[in-house]
Amino acid sequence: MTSGFKWYPGKREKLERDVRTALEKAGEAVKTDLIQSQTVPRDTGELQESIYVDTKKSAQGSVTVVTNTPYARRLYFHPEYNFRRDKNTKAGGEWYRPYQKGGAKADFARKAFGKFLRSERS
Repeated sequence: MTSGFKWYPGKREKLERDVRTALEKAGEAVKTDLIQSQTVPRDTGELQESIYVDTKKSAQGSVTVVTNTPYARRLYFHPEYNFRRDKNTKAGGEWYRPYQKGGAKADFARKAFGKFLRSERS
């Protein structure tokens, strides 16, 4: 038994492209919000500049915001360090925690994705 659903020529590819673009933009929005929240230690320098959005798997529905420095892991997992707060007033460890399930910004990426998908579809 068939569902009777038929794609118009090119519509499926356009929808997949729109979803991928919206997903990548949502990843960039999370990165921007993270930097603007001033929770990453230092406002300039290697750590903050090393934050990027990995889009290699966007076609499969996944992007990742990455902090890639040799010492990022140590700083992230040790919020008890005495972080300087002269540049970033909220600097500390675990700067991705608010975006994870149960965090204050847990739905930020989902809402950003929806907003960008609507703008791609219009």
